[in-house]
Parts: sequence; structure tokens; C-alpha cells
Amino acid sequence: MKRIFTVIAALSAAVSSFAQEALWSNVQVESPVVNEDGTVTFRYQAPKAVKVTVSGDFLPTRKMETPHGTFDVPGVAELREGEKGVWEYTTDFKVASDMYTYSFNVDGDNIIDKNNIWVNRDISTLTSAFIVPGGRGDLYTIQRVPHGTVSKVWYDSGTAGFARRLTVYTPPCYNKSAKTKYPVLYVLHGIGGDEDAWIEQGRAAQILDNLIAQGKAKPMIVVFTNGNISQEAAPGANATGYNRPTTHLPQTMEGTFETSFPEIVKFIDSNYRTMAKKQSRAICGLSMGGFHTLYISLNNPDMFAYSGMFSAAIGVSDTSISPIYQDFDTKLATYFSRKPSLLWIGCGNTDSLYQANVDFIAKLKEAGYPHEYYENEGGHIWRNWRIYLTEFVPKLFR
Repeated sequence: MKRIFTVIAALSAAVSSFAQEALWSNVQVESPVVNEDGTVTFRYQAPKAVKVTVSGDFLPTRKMETPHGTFDVPGVAELREGEKGVWEYTTDFKVASDMYTYSFNVDGDNIIDKNNIWVNRDISTLTSAFIVPGGRGDLYTIQRVPHGTVSKVWYDSGTAGFARRLTVYTPPCYNKSAKTKYPVLYVLHGIGGDEDAWIEQGRAAQILDNLIAQGKAKPMIVVFTNGNISQEAAPGANATGYNRPTTHLPQTMEGTFETSFPEIVKFIDSNYRTMAKKQSRAICGLSMGGFHTLYISLNNPDMFAYSGMFSAAIGVSDTSISPIYQDFDTKLATYFSRKPSLLWIGCGNTDSLYQANVDFIAKLKEAGYPHEYYENEGGHIWRNWRIYLTEFVPKLFR
């Protein structure tokens, strides 16, 4: 027995040693640092490195030529080596209040900032993240306000043939009364994303908490779906274990998810205290989610009073793949004949889908269909989609 206790003590000491090493080994390197003058400093310790750079959406974009066209990509800045192999770069401009992601490149290898524990996953790419406070970035931070509850729930999908997971946000006041009913917003992700994307990358729970606390948004239930109908849930949360996230998934933009969507609405209305009517429902999404939003709205004109398209993909090359995409003009006319409260469209002026959105706006204008359009700078990036959510949500259920 004494020997067993000795072994346990030795193991405990070893574990403690590793824990202490992890706790103190990089304490001398702080990165990133938002300075008092609004600049941001990045540091990385790599004594044997030859070249270290940082790239992220806090830097001015640069043009990149690809076989598929010219795209804006995050800029790159070089770090300079200082004492003890600590490389450093400080922006020569004030970084606007917002949330940003970045990564280092050390002698050709892209890596996250080992001194920053905030790691962001976008499909299969990991980056480090930070927020500059004092403006829009405050909406993305946890403030001392009442907080809603984020739950992971499962519903049975007859279309898919198995249970699928949703992320559901209920407002801070939801559990204070067993009688109060709430409107519902459905929020859809882009290609390669999942039901975790808007909560983790989009900071949606923080946005909702803060807008509700400020009186700028109505208390609402918000449902984040998984638009990949072939999946049960996000990677690592399904029966098949951890699968590497990819944009090459079956049944994403061929009509199945759009067809199945009423299953989700029925589940939410059956399990939450909702105002189960068109005027109390809204839907929005980014990129592929904007595409889904458009076709779900057109094929269910009496389901949603509010629809938001963020940098949306629009149109299909072959409408024969599903009835969902057929008779577009007729469905569009029917949709507007039902007098929706709002069709809101947002897109950055350097977005790869900018022209498709501009063409769709022109179509709406020509037909005299009411809509709101929000255009800003930037491309197909999460920074814009967070902005669009903060602009869209206050317009709902008024």
C-alpha cells in the first residue's frame, strides 16, 4: 500500500511540474497588446528563426491573383528580432475597435500565437484572435449585463434520417416567466461552417446580450443551425467522431437543407415558448447561409417576416437539381405579394460575391420590391458578418 501511495505522489509531482512549466514558460512574452495610443503590438519568441511575419484582418488587404480571379487577402507585416529571440511588430496606425484574427509565419510555417490562448477555428484553419475595445468591439465582449443561455439541442430530422444538433440562445429573461413567449431568429452559417460557427466566430451570444441590454434589440430566441444536412453536428460532436472540417460536403446547396427547414421550425415551436407566427419569425445567414436564407424564404413565403442576406451566394447554374431553385421570378413575386416586413442585404464592396449582390439589388429595384441594402468596405470576412448581424438584429420584431 505504501508503494502505491509513493507512485501516486510521484505521478502527482510530475503532473504538477508540467502544469507549472505550462503556466510560467512564456510569461515574459505578452502578445498581442492593445496600446494606449490605439496601436497593437505582436510578439513571438523564436530564437533560431530567420524571418517572422504576422498576417491578419487588422492589416490593410492586398490583392492576390488566382486561377479563379483576383481576391483581397489579409496584409502581411514583418516582425523585427529583439533580445532573447523575441520578435516584435507594432502597427504604425490606430487599429479600429473590432474583433480581429491573425497568425504568424515563422520561416514558412503558419502558426498561431502561442502566447494568446484565444484560438479561433474557421472551417479547418486555426488563427489567434483579439478584440480592440472602445467601440464596435465592445459589442463582441462579455459585459456586465444580464446573459442569455446557450444550449446544444438535438432534433429528429426525417429528411436526414437521424438526429441533428442545433445551438439555441434564449434571452436573459426567458427563465423568469413560464408564460412569456418570444419571437425567433434563425441564423445560418457559410460553407464549411456548422452550428458552432456563429457562436464562436460570430460572437453572436455577446452581440445579443449587449444589444438586448442596451434596449436596441427585442428579447428573442435565436437558433443556429447546421446547414450541412449530411452531418449530425459539428466535428467532434457527432457519432462519427472528429472529422476534419471541409467545404466539400454533400447536400449543401442542392435543395435538401432548404426543403428540410420546416422540420427545425416545427421543433423549436414545439419545445420553446415561441410566438409561432410569421410576424414573429426572422431568418438570416452569411454566404451559403445567405443563399439558404433566400431560397427558404422564397419557398416558404408565409413563414418569415424578416430575411437577412449577408454576402450571400445568389443563383444556381442548374435549376434542375431541385424544385427549390425553379420558378425564381414567380416565387419572388409571391414572396413580396405577402408583404414581408424586411428583406435586408449586406455586402462588402470588395467581396467576391459583390457583383452577384449588386445584380440582385438591381433586379429588386427594377421590380419595385422593397428592401434595405447595407454596403461597406471589406471582403468575404467574419468581421463584416458580425457587423451585419449587429445592424440586422435591431430591426427585428418592431
